[in-house]
Amino acid sequence: METNAYDQKLNRYELEDKIVYTGFSSYEDAADYSQKKNGELVEICFRDGNDNPEICNEEHLLEKKLHYFVNAGDEYKFIHSSDPGFKDYADELQKIKAKLQQSPPDERYIASFEIENAEDPIVVIKNGHFESVTSRERSKYLKQAKVYEIGVSVPIS
Repeated sequence: METNAYDQKLNRYELEDKIVYTGFSSYEDAADYSQKKNGELVEICFRDGNDNPEICNEEHLLEKKLHYFVNAGDEYKFIHSSDPGFKDYADELQKIKAKLQQSPPDERYIASFEIENAEDPIVVIKNGHFESVTSRERSKYLKQAKVYEIGVSVPIS
């Protein structure tokens, strides 16, 4: 299992003649990892609700120095926990958590599973209103979403 500088688990994919790692917590984290592994920074895209990555340059993450972006059309906006706008929704997340803690234990366990296990929480906004919280990993499986991540590509030796 590969980990980044913060001992967070990275996702590993084999693509033709290279191995690509994703799951970095920032652009800088990926750049450091790339330097450490003598790798190359690449943009990875996940389309059509699957976990089959492709190397692309559709959202220009390298130029923008971003590590994660989701394009799900005009009505949806995905706000990553590292984005400045995420803090605006922290109160809403706290209300949800407080409400879940007041529910019966069996409902609390099932209902809070998504929030509590979101290692890298993503706030989903639909038509300008808070809709839900998901994880970075789960965002890949939303059919209308195209997920873009910074990755590190290393040759298979």
